[in-house]
This record gives sequence, C-alpha cells and structure tokens, in this order.
Amino acid sequence: MFIENFDLNEKVFIIAELSANHANSLEIALKTIQAAKKAGADAIKIQTYTPDSLTLNSNKKDFIIEGGLWHERKLYELYEEAKTPYEWHEKLFECAKNEGLICFSSPFSKEDVNFLKQFNPPAYKIASFEVNDYDFVRYVAKENKPTLVSTGIAYEEELEMIVKIFQEENNPNLILLKCTSAYPSQICDLNLNVIKTLQEKFKTIVGLSDHSEGFLAPTLAVALGARAIEKHFILDKTLNSADAKFSLDYEEFKQMCSMVRLSEQALGKASLTINEKTLKNRHFARSLYASKDIKKGEIFTLENVKSIRPNLGLHPKFLPIILGKKASCDIEFGQALKEEYILE
Repeated sequence: MFIENFDLNEKVFIIAELSANHANSLEIALKTIQAAKKAGADAIKIQTYTPDSLTLNSNKKDFIIEGGLWHERKLYELYEEAKTPYEWHEKLFECAKNEGLICFSSPFSKEDVNFLKQFNPPAYKIASFEVNDYDFVRYVAKENKPTLVSTGIAYEEELEMIVKIFQEENNPNLILLKCTSAYPSQICDLNLNVIKTLQEKFKTIVGLSDHSEGFLAPTLAVALGARAIEKHFILDKTLNSADAKFSLDYEEFKQMCSMVRLSEQALGKASLTINEKTLKNRHFARSLYASKDIKKGEIFTLENVKSIRPNLGLHPKFLPIILGKKASCDIEFGQALKEEYILE
C-alpha cells in the first residue's frame, strides 16, 4: 500500500503526531514539523476539529472528565485548548511539503472532512473514540484514501463492521492501528500481541498508535509486524500542552526512529537461504578429515576419521556411509577426505 510515494510494504511508516503540542502557537507548530523531519519522521499528522465537532458546551457531569491526566477538565474547554485552528492548515500543509514530509489529518466530523478536501490529503486517520460512529467511518471510507483507524476502545464486532464498511465502499486501503486508549499507557497494558491477531483476523496492514512513555513499544511492534508507527511529538516537554506527558521530544523521537530502522534491518527477510556474508563462514563448519595416517586399502573407522573444522572435506553426513569401506590411496594425518579416496 502506498501513501503518496511511500510504500508501507517496503518500509515502516513513521508518523509524528502534532496533536495539541503546538501549544496554541502557529510558530511552534511549524517548528515542530521541521524538527519532525530532522528527527526521522516520514509524516506529520495533525488533527482537524472544532470543539463542536466533538462534544457539547455543557457543564453537566457527563461532560466533565473523571480521573486520568485531564481529571475534572470540561470536555469542551479541553478541545478548545487542544484544537489545531482551521486557519493554520494551509501553512501546516505547505510547511510539511517544503520539508519533504507527508502531511495528513484526523478529521472528527463530516464538516472536517469537507474542509480538508481543499488540501487533497493523501490519507486520513480515524481516532479511537470515533470508531463506533459508523456513518462517519463510511463518510471517510468513501473518500477512497488510505485510512488509518485506531482500535483503542473498539469492540471486536465494531472492528468487523469497520472492515465491512471499507469493503462495501470498495476502499482496500485500510490500516488498523493497535492502540491503548490510556494517557499515558502503561507498558503492562499494551498487549502488543494484538498486532498479530489483527493481521490474522482482518488481513489488513497493521500498525501501532502508541501513548506509552519512551519508545520500547514501537520497537517491539515492528518486530511483531507493525508497518506504521504513530507517536506524539513535541519540541519541548515544558510546553503547555495537554499531550506533553506521553509525547517524545526531538532527541527521543530521533532515537525511536533509529531503533525502528535498526529493527527493520535486524528482521530482514523471511528466507532460510544463507546470505553471502554468512556463507563465507561455512569455511569454519565441520567436515571429514583423517585423524591418523591411513594406508591404501585400510578400512575407515572412528579411530582414523573425525568430523572436525574446517569445512574442506566431505560433509559429516557421509561418515556412516564410509565407515567400513577401504581407502583408495594413502591419506595423511590432517588431510581432508574426498569422494575419490573411498573405494566402493
């Protein structure tokens, strides 16, 4: 699958999530995009919404967060603080293009999708908390763009429905992101083995949207088959951002990118063929040698033949075959056995 010219089958797609880490400053947002490129990201993802895309401006208990990082925050006010203003989008997309970064967004309503169309985003992302809004999911699927869907709070039947919707809309470009919707997520709650489960059950490309601290999870996810890694990125963790706690700064993100790329190299290809470098070391494998001087006509035994290093004689698998047979010529101690030395 391609997102612009990026082939997810060839390389892991590393996404820097801007989210609220612009701290309500366009200048910081632009600098974050530039830093993400230098750190090794392939893409920058923004979020496109207004508070009204997400909730109601109400003081009722239903709309007040209980527990966690945003305890007692009013939903509407939190989203007002964290939003990326519509009027910034043109400059953000332009900046990303100039930096050579793929730029796409998470819309949260049909209006947000319609707004984004003017920028022709190469992909969309559907956040965890929108996965049960099938009408919205279908609206995005109809755009026929690669779409990343976080699975954080989704029941299995909801994931089945999402996959069905994309099939019905003839959009084969679905990417499921394993996600733990806790901020920050604890390592013990990540259940990264679900990556394999998603691959096996839904036959889609699978990635990781990670909210844990550090970058252990992305590295492990790549080993489990993740083809996309999304991680929140922040210029400075002292910035006034709702997402700072579970974001990586420049040095951390750079290290994560390096570890992801090293993991890809280490995984290599699923082939039992020995590579050229390893093949050279076959020289140090075992083979059959004369462990004593052997006279012509003398019988080969375990007393005068051994399987030893290096690998310049007959393969050790021939030892049972030659035992009891006679030598066709004189063989010196330490001489590699050849097929022509054995009388049939």
